[in-house]
Amino acid sequence: MAGHIQDRWYKTEKTADEKTARVKSDRYGIGLRYRARYVGPDGTEKSRSFPDRQKRLAEQWLTAVEADMSRGQYIDPAAGRTTFRQYATKWLKDHATDINGRDAIERRFRLHAFPHIGTRPISSFQPGHIREWLAQLESAGLEASSRRVIFGTISAVFNAAVDDSLIAKNPCLARSVRSPQPPPSRVVPWTPEQVFAVRAALPERFRAMVDAGGGAGLRQGEIFGLSVDELDFEGGWVAVRHQLKRVRGKFVFAPPKRGKLRDVPLPGSMATALKAHMKSFPPVRITLPWIAPDGPPVTKALLFTGSSAGSVRASYFDDFMWKPALVAAGFIPEPEPGGRHQAARQHGMHALRHFYASVLLDAGENIRALSTYLGHSDPGFTLRVYTHLMPSSEGRTRKAVDRVFTAPAEPLDGPGTAQAA
Repeated sequence: MAGHIQDRWYKTEKTADEKTARVKSDRYGIGLRYRARYVGPDGTEKSRSFPDRQKRLAEQWLTAVEADMSRGQYIDPAAGRTTFRQYATKWLKDHATDINGRDAIERRFRLHAFPHIGTRPISSFQPGHIREWLAQLESAGLEASSRRVIFGTISAVFNAAVDDSLIAKNPCLARSVRSPQPPPSRVVPWTPEQVFAVRAALPERFRAMVDAGGGAGLRQGEIFGLSVDELDFEGGWVAVRHQLKRVRGKFVFAPPKRGKLRDVPLPGSMATALKAHMKSFPPVRITLPWIAPDGPPVTKALLFTGSSAGSVRASYFDDFMWKPALVAAGFIPEPEPGGRHQAARQHGMHALRHFYASVLLDAGENIRALSTYLGHSDPGFTLRVYTHLMPSSEGRTRKAVDRVFTAPAEPLDGPGTAQAA
């Protein structure tokens, strides 16, 4: 057995004849009688107290502790008393992510986790506590997609707590706990006519952005940060090496999403549009910090800038350039006088990437190549998003057979005649 059991109601004393005897201590009848003590893996003494008549339970507990230590499954009871807020705060401090990601996680903790589960000791969580918390998020009106992101972050904290031996199991992974599932949705790509309608409705200085998004699948930040040094007109490539990003209220240059540097084919039509744009609106050299507001300065000759020759602000562009173009193209209605435009998340600039993907898949491009061009980390993700846009196998079969049977008839002395003979 690991450790020993101390009986705090009795003590051992020497008698007059130099023998020992058990006598009542000053604590006799007061408080918990038995104290189970052992030395943990970290070399410090641990203990747990038990009431009178529960010595056998104390022995069983020590035996279980010894078994856990031998199997490498020991959990320090003191560590488990750390509250979720305390552990999550430390986890975030040590979590490797960019500034924007860190701020987003901190906001999820502050608004959606700490008010509900922040004060609970992390070792006391049961699956029922997680189910109750998820129900509270749903009652607050949060969309399933938002709840799913929040749940994933909290589950990651519990996974780390398991790795750090604070808890034995992640309560978020219990079979009775279900991750919020947003309603199934499919990407519906714009038609070429819709793309051209939005392009025509944009101010002239921003129209070539549509060519960059729809012709190379660039993200909004990559379009806003597109620079002359990324364009290889002779070789026909776009080297996506950075994006324009807003970090804590300040603009910076940063690597593309998840650091996925990539080379994307530069179509001739897009090259022509960009050259014409550069002729009408010469590139402007912009100097911004790299990655963080206090990062080293980097200078890029940007293709797209505002009328004041500064970098494009996404919020201003979306509200005063992009949404009016969506109105003109018939995607959203004209707002009421003095009112704001209708939300149109599915018709943001990201729709140009979906259009790009649909064009490539319709032309027979493979998923792996498309995933590379889009800058996805996993071709499987690309497949899940766009699989419904791929030409069906039965469709390819029909076209293949039709090409043969609708071909001009062979001469009578051709191969068909010989085979029939």
